[in-house]
Parts: sequence; C-alpha cells; structure tokens
Amino acid sequence: MRLHHLLLALLFLVLSAGSGFTQGVGNPVSCARNKGICVPSRCPGNMRQIGTCLGPPVKCCRRK
Repeated sequence: MRLHHLLLALLFLVLSAGSGFTQGVGNPVSCARNKGICVPSRCPGNMRQIGTCLGPPVKCCRRK
C-alpha cells in the first residue's frame, strides 16, 4: 500500500514539473513579454518559434 502512495506522489511530481516546460506563448501580449515578434508565416532564419500569436498561422518568433 505504501508503494502505491509513493508511485502516486512520484507521478504527480513528474506531471507538475513537466507542465512548466510545455507552457507556450499564446497571444501577442505574452509574445512581446517574452521578447518575441508576431510573424504571419514562418520565422526568419535567424529566429526560432516560441509559440503562436493569434492561432496556428501566426507565429511568435524570437532571436536564437
């Protein structure tokens, strides 16, 4: 029975720690706050995508 509690606690720890890394940019305000710009198509060569601005077609890009 103790093993179940330990496994449940470990699962909770893994899932809660991983959620911070998967949280992305989802609007123009958070894009600007993360030092990014909204681009209507693909990010230029010297930039990488860090999220979206107004949905999948508009990307939030930041310098590499």
